[in-house]
Amino acid sequence: MKVFTYTVGQLQTNCYVVATASGQAVIIDPGDDADYLYRQIQNEQLKPQVIVATHGHFDHLGAVTELKTAFNIPFTIHQEDTFLVNRFRSSTLHFLNFDPGPAPAINYHLTNPVVVGNLRFTILPTPGHTPGSICLYSSREKVAFVGDLIFAEGGLGRTDFRYSSSEDLHHSLEKILSLPKSTTLYPGHGPDTTVAAELPFH
Repeated sequence: MKVFTYTVGQLQTNCYVVATASGQAVIIDPGDDADYLYRQIQNEQLKPQVIVATHGHFDHLGAVTELKTAFNIPFTIHQEDTFLVNRFRSSTLHFLNFDPGPAPAINYHLTNPVVVGNLRFTILPTPGHTPGSICLYSSREKVAFVGDLIFAEGGLGRTDFRYSSSEDLHHSLEKILSLPKSTTLYPGHGPDTTVAAELPFH
């Protein structure tokens, strides 16, 4: 497994492209800069199979439509965050003051597991930041892509939205911090970290 990290957009969202040795790949949270992401993926000679969003916030979705079309691949997200995908256009207009075009079309809602080549990710529901937030976890590779649940050095996702829940987020945090201490955590913003590094903060 190889993890390519591309930080994109005004909100500096981490897009992860996770690839097998043969180049099959999953794209996680392509938040913006579709042309840049397309070039990087092509330069690495990768073959994306699916786009997965860890949650439905606009800054994690900005390049979905273009990459779906470019690679002819499906987009999937947890059913509980469909309402946020539907707000993609209005949210981008509100926060970033430009019109990104229509919301990306969801091909199907997330089911367990996500399998790409010899990569197998268990979908861990981790609500709190949003109702449909998820993490993609591989016990074999000892990695978890955690979206905006947890950030390096003790950071946590916002829960001040009307649909957020601090109680749910803390239950989700307990779930992630109970993974093996050597597990690398890849967040939606900022540097990666590990369970061991984050335990002292919580």
